[in-house]
Amino acid sequence: ARLEIETGELDVDPEDFIEGFGTLGRSMKAKWHFRRLPYKMRTAVLVTKTDHCLNEILWRAEIGEMPVEITSIIGNRDACRGIAERAGIPFHLIEMDGEQRASGFTRIREILAEEKVELAVLARFMQILPDDFCRDFEGRLINIHHSFLPAFIGANPYKQAYERGVKLIGATCHYVTADLDAGPIIEQEVERVQHFHAPNDLVRLGRNCERIALAKGIRYHVHDRTIIDGHRAIVFPD
Repeated sequence: ARLEIETGELDVDPEDFIEGFGTLGRSMKAKWHFRRLPYKMRTAVLVTKTDHCLNEILWRAEIGEMPVEITSIIGNRDACRGIAERAGIPFHLIEMDGEQRASGFTRIREILAEEKVELAVLARFMQILPDDFCRDFEGRLINIHHSFLPAFIGANPYKQAYERGVKLIGATCHYVTADLDAGPIIEQEVERVQHFHAPNDLVRLGRNCERIALAKGIRYHVHDRTIIDGHRAIVFPD
């Protein structure tokens, strides 16, 4: 369940209310947490080359639609450094080719710990995360996959979709697990495909879906509107 409480309308001190609720929760062996508003979640964004999802996050954060504090942008390529510099956000280039992969993920762990990151967003970060990394950050890793999961997992989903003649194309925002592109789904967005659409059109339509689905997914998570229940995410839309 999810509750929003106007503390100004309480007959007791908010701290006393929280303490009393804790007593009740422990007696029921329940799991709960409180978050005081307004609140901005410390968030790192991981990228590779494409920047549309990164730009969407930065824009929505700037106008106040997405309550996040971007601590840094982490890239395994240098393509998005300029965006980070213009936004005044630290950029970390982590080399991850070949034998550098393991040390690269070790460095990412260090950055997330140093910056006290609460949420890491894979904004088209084209690396498969190690199983132990996924487990250690369970419930705190969000990915945008450029297809309407569970169809067309893995690489080149738009090419796969075009070859199959799909009538809808979409994107899926989900929590990351050790199972590739199979974590609990937070949000999905679709666009209709017409017979005259070429592969490049599918990419364009898909990018729109990616931006919207990821923005909604992050917003739901930061506003505590998601509950992970096994292989699915229960979402309370705003």
